[in-house]
Amino acid sequence: MASPALGSQVAAAASVPVGSDCCFKGTALKGNSNLNFRNKPCIGMALAWKNKTQQSRHLNKVFCMSVQQASRSKVAVKPIELENAKEPPLNLYKPKEPYTATIVSVERIVGPKAPGETCHIVIDHGGNVPYWEGQSYGVIPPGENPKKPGSPNTVRLYSIASTRYGDSFDGKTTSLCVRRAVYYDPETGEEDPSKKGICSNFLCDSKPGDKVQITGPSGKIMLLPEDDPKATHIMIATGTGVAPYRGYLRRMFMEDVPTFKFGGLAWLFLGVANSDSLLYDEEFTNYLQQYPYNFRYDKALSREQKNKNGGKMYVQDKIEEYSDEIFKLLDGGAHIYFCGLKGMMPGIQDTLKRVAEQRGESWDQKLSQLKKNKQWHVEVY
Repeated sequence: MASPALGSQVAAAASVPVGSDCCFKGTALKGNSNLNFRNKPCIGMALAWKNKTQQSRHLNKVFCMSVQQASRSKVAVKPIELENAKEPPLNLYKPKEPYTATIVSVERIVGPKAPGETCHIVIDHGGNVPYWEGQSYGVIPPGENPKKPGSPNTVRLYSIASTRYGDSFDGKTTSLCVRRAVYYDPETGEEDPSKKGICSNFLCDSKPGDKVQITGPSGKIMLLPEDDPKATHIMIATGTGVAPYRGYLRRMFMEDVPTFKFGGLAWLFLGVANSDSLLYDEEFTNYLQQYPYNFRYDKALSREQKNKNGGKMYVQDKIEEYSDEIFKLLDGGAHIYFCGLKGMMPGIQDTLKRVAEQRGESWDQKLSQLKKNKQWHVEVY
């Protein structure tokens, strides 16, 4: 296996199409709206350290502390009882009886040159809506359903972007990564507010203290298998599809979880439009520096890099570049995950099929075996 790829940070990804409401979302921390994830990916970790340094005269140093400094020792989490359940919590709150949670913070986490806006949103559920990494929350935006006057809006699902302990490590919050869905008229090029995504705009426009109706948690396909702490996990995402992987990686590399000591390999492929569109990049880069033998991170930037044929670099091109390694890891039992726009899958499937044929294998048979072995995990929208 090649050494962890510090230099293999290339380009490409499908960005969420305008008009799509299937985005994820994130937040800044309560009372610290000036904090920025693009410059301070250590916010959650800093909170834990803050609790230990209440009498310090230099709290700003805590919040500006880099992940590299903070992660010399992992962050303690609580309540540890969240590890006791044998099965994931499912559908504790349903659309007819949702839970009323509170917005803690909303923060834009992309740069000025990113096409569109993506936010990190932290929600306080008071520990009443527990979840596992890889699950989703439903959000019911306020107002009436435009297609059913008199009825509430329908539920929108968002992959959770934090561990079960949340960004404050106390089991009382969850984080979402949401792209604001807007629509531009193809003829005039002007934005049409009447066609904007109802839920994503509600979330991105929320303020600390606002109430939000949530359902769930739901989903089992993207749960992180923890029976083998030395397993290999290959994670492939476009855009906000990186949300569940942020939760995985924080659990693996940031949190001190007594019952889970990760010693395997986590390999993240992230496809976005350009450098300003990268999500949680500094957080991931710090893991790469801290755990070079357990984490690999490859980026595909479609508007900045070219593939081997001179076209735009998409995440499937990056997969093809490392196809020999990926297939060998899959043969050895690695788990592979896909999360993002459903439009990402045909290109990826075509690439994997072509590579399999070049190796003299049947992709259909291989895929069937991967699914049978529960190595294949897909959540697209």
